Amino acid sequence: MSKEIRSLYDRLLPAPRSGGFRMDGYWVWCGSVVKGEDGRFHMFASRWPKHLPMHPGWLVHSEVVRAVSDTPEGPYAFQEVVLPARGAEYWDGRSTHNPHIVRHGDTYVLYYMGSTHPLADVLPEEGSAFGLSDARTIVARANKRVGIATAKSVFGPWERRDAPILPTRPGRFDSFLTSNPAPCIHGDGSVMLIYKARRYEGNVHGKMTLGAARAERFDGAYRVVSEEPVFPPDRFHLEDPFVWHTGDRYELIAKDMDGNLCGEAHAGIHAYSRDGLDWQLGEHPKAYSRSITWDDGSVTTMGSFERPFLLFQDGKPTHLFAATADGPGGFARATQTWNMVVPIAPE
Repeated sequence: MSKEIRSLYDRLLPAPRSGGFRMDGYWVWCGSVVKGEDGRFHMFASRWPKHLPMHPGWLVHSEVVRAVSDTPEGPYAFQEVVLPARGAEYWDGRSTHNPHIVRHGDTYVLYYMGSTHPLADVLPEEGSAFGLSDARTIVARANKRVGIATAKSVFGPWERRDAPILPTRPGRFDSFLTSNPAPCIHGDGSVMLIYKARRYEGNVHGKMTLGAARAERFDGAYRVVSEEPVFPPDRFHLEDPFVWHTGDRYELIAKDMDGNLCGEAHAGIHAYSRDGLDWQLGEHPKAYSRSITWDDGSVTTMGSFERPFLLFQDGKPTHLFAATADGPGGFARATQTWNMVVPIAPE
């Protein structure tokens, strides 16, 4: 067992209260960071207007944006909308979410979830009544798919594809949706991609599971290589994976929905695998907690601490980014969301 698996949780340092990325008037989520060709740190994040409820507003009105900082900790300043709405006829035409940015060679590869629906926009005056039973929510959720956009510069322009890289597969565990992409691009350009899926159970969807796909290149064909979910759903209830390769095996952190694995609901687990298919929990499986120590010495149990992303520098994880919320827990009780950052001590 590697030292990272034993010690990642213990290496988390106090989080800067002034760090991360937030925007007035918007829910902010899904922070993913890359060092650009300008030497600065660029966060790709999701945002959607606060006239919509936090959940499920993202399903119909999220857009991927870019923010920038001179340091990994931030604060990050908004720069531009990267993946705006582009029309219902596109698979990602009404919502883009779950960005995960990777720099490979001379190309920036932006993985994300896209969705569409053929119905009217949610107007500000109806926002508070918008919910899970709305037809727009139901259609948008069923249309969630994983795709990529690419650029030669962190500043764009971004080339979007006319089709997702992970369509659904009838009769399989991902027959309803694909989402939450967690790519690992190897040195030879091949990709291992862990992703969230749901299957149809009759005419409704089942619980969240995780699958695995591979591609010879990031812009090539992706082939699902797991006949069943890579974490058996009778024992593992996970989402929000992040995966990397240490040189001899894969490692993964993910949100523990029930707390049955790491001892705390909605905290994180740490697992490892030789092939990306057969995963084992570490001896000390807890990767992170919702209980955050700040740089002023105070401690807060966050309402949410999700979408974990590790920034690697010189081959080592140096910062943990997460989407977070105030309140006692539960999306409906949050009044603010933002992307925060937790520095990681060296090994």
